[in-house]
Amino acid sequence: MLACERPTIKMLPTPVHLLIDGNLDFMKAQTIAKDQARAYYSDSMLLSWFDKKSGRYSPHEAECCKEGKPSWVEYAKSRGGNLTIDINDEDFVFVFMGKPGLS
Repeated sequence: MLACERPTIKMLPTPVHLLIDGNLDFMKAQTIAKDQARAYYSDSMLLSWFDKKSGRYSPHEAECCKEGKPSWVEYAKSRGGNLTIDINDEDFVFVFMGKPGLS
């Protein structure tokens, strides 16, 4: 993983910060994020994600960065990403698209 793929809070659309105690793996974090996103938008769709510990992110586009911004964040924003669930200070980041009026 290249350094430019790591997010900073300023890059994320409408971040909601969660601090979760205990041993948290990707699957547990994703479940928590989806549940939280549904609390904001009942019809939320996961567009992209980042797992700091493993260095994985999705989608993994060919182009790493554009102007120092992570490709997976730009991908989500360009497709209507309007809600970020940030778990444990960017340990896990999930960007969703939610449709206003459906929450």
